[in-house]
Order: sequence, then structure tokens, then C-alpha cells
Amino acid sequence: MEGIKLEKVTYTYPNGYTAVEDVSLTISSGESVAIIGQNGAGKTTMVKLFNALLRPSSGSIIVDGVDIAGLTTAETSKKVGYVFQNPGDQIFNNTVYNEIAYSLRYNKLPEKEVEQLVMDAAELCGIVKYLAVNPYDLPFSLRKFVTIAVVIVLGSDYVILDEPTAGQDYNGLNRQKKIIEELIKRKRKVITITHDMEFVTENFKRIIVMANKKVVASGSKEDIFWNFDILEKSSLKQPIIAQLARQLGLPGRIITIEDFVDQMK
Repeated sequence: MEGIKLEKVTYTYPNGYTAVEDVSLTISSGESVAIIGQNGAGKTTMVKLFNALLRPSSGSIIVDGVDIAGLTTAETSKKVGYVFQNPGDQIFNNTVYNEIAYSLRYNKLPEKEVEQLVMDAAELCGIVKYLAVNPYDLPFSLRKFVTIAVVIVLGSDYVILDEPTAGQDYNGLNRQKKIIEELIKRKRKVITITHDMEFVTENFKRIIVMANKKVVASGSKEDIFWNFDILEKSSLKQPIIAQLARQLGLPGRIITIEDFVDQMK
């Protein structure tokens, strides 16, 4: 079966804390999803299991029909790339160019091909003019784009973005949106963890909700953000537009600005 499938997965840290408990979940190969929930819900731990950065204490993880228990993290990352929430957990080279090129050179790609792939990712992420700069001389918001570029060049079928909107201004958010759209156009699946509900509604059709170490809901953005039982259980709020529509008594399950404008007309 194509996609990512978790079967009764539990993960307990060495200190005894269980962060993910008995989770069964399927993300099909044709969809991109947002995973939401409060801090401590288990989101980051769960997605790190997707590409073997962590190994489940019990249960199994199947990626495109292959149980990744028998694969190394390096092997799994070729299928599932992970962009860390904190760029400092990922960056270690002296220039942006070398950071993006590192994995390509490690895999002994011809330098001409390395250059082409680096430039493609840098252009998509809007960081071409910083290629000769030390990543740690860049602000946090731009370092995020460096780490996204690093994963883009891997060519992974699945790209996990952990809190991509953190520290981003309006232009950064627009760049994130364009990156997601382009990756989807290239037939790559995007999995995002975020607390930005507006970003979720603008970019994703399917939402997975986590609370108390478990997946408590999965469905369309309308199904999730207009189900007040789910929102209460997961301590989440509707996007601002949905809240405003509800206060105004507008009909329908309004989620986006476009929905809101249509109803106002």
C-alpha cells in the first residue's frame, strides 16, 4: 500500500515518558496533511517516527508498503524528509551553499548536478543571494528556509515541515505557501505540524488532530474546525475567520476569507 501507515504505535522516551500512545493512522500517498494540537500532544514525536529519527517502542510504521524497522534513518530519509522545528538542530556547515549541498556530495553526485539541485532549492526558498553566507549569520526566519532547502534537494517523496511559520512575517508566510504549492505540483506530499490555524486552512485539505498522546480526529478542515467537541477535547480554537463568521451568524461552515466574502455578498 502506498502512503504512511502507523499500526498501534507507542513511543516512550528513555526517561519513561510516553509521548505517543497506541496510534493507528494512515496518510495516503496522494494527500498532504496538517497535524495540529497543543504542545505536548505528541505531534513532533509522532512525525519523527515517520522517518526513523525515533523508533517506536511498539507497533509498526509502513512507508509505501515497506516496514521501516529494517531501514536505517539515512535510508528512510530518502523517502521521508524532516525539517526540524529549530534550524539549530539541523545546520552544521559554514555556508548556506555547503549546507544545502552536503547530502548530495555525501552521496557522491556530480558537482554539476549538485549545483543545479542547490540552485533550484535556493530559488524556491528565496535564499540565492545568501548562498555564500554562514547560516548562523542569517536571522532565524531565513535559517528556516535554509533547512527547508536542505530537505528539498533530497528529493524525498514526503516532506515534513515542523512549525514552518514560526518567526515568519507576511512575506515569509507567502514564501512558505509557494513552497508547499510547488512541492505538491512536483508530486511530493507535505506533512506540516503547526499552531497557525490560518496557515492550515489556506494550505491543507485534510487535518489530523492530536491530544493527550493520541490521534483524536481526522478529516476536512470544515469537519474539524466546526466540530466543537473536537476543538474542546484538543484545546484548539477556530481560525479567526470562522470565529468572526459565527459571531455574525453567517450560514455555512466558513473557514477561509474567500468563504467569508462569498457569504457577505
